[in-house]
Amino acid sequence: MTLMKKEVHVVGAVIMEGDNILCAQRGATKTLAHKWEFPGGKIEAGETPEAALHREIEEELGAEIAIDHHIADCTYEYDFAVVHLATYACRLLSGEPVSEEHIRLAWRKRSELPELDWAAADWPTIDALTSG
Repeated sequence: MTLMKKEVHVVGAVIMEGDNILCAQRGATKTLAHKWEFPGGKIEAGETPEAALHREIEEELGAEIAIDHHIADCTYEYDFAVVHLATYACRLLSGEPVSEEHIRLAWRKRSELPELDWAAADWPTIDALTSG
């Protein structure tokens, strides 16, 4: 008998300032330790992806964002769960991002994004951001 993996629906904010994009590195004790990702998190029951993104960025970074448009969707089967990730292009409205969840935040140019060791579910977004 095969066990069904847990399905997790998450959102990620591609926060842009000019040609720079905010990248976040996961901590050593987290799942996918030291991998880079776009800040965000789980969509709670009854929440829209956009509402989840606003809430998560306020909780994780202490910042307020505006969501400009959807970038990509990815479903990726990790060993711990099937992750459904939706990413959105965003910009800061207020607050300077300070990480409560990640060991490091870094601003990178679009062309530099592929140089980081990203979580697998984030690669379709990296491809979308760097292919044009």
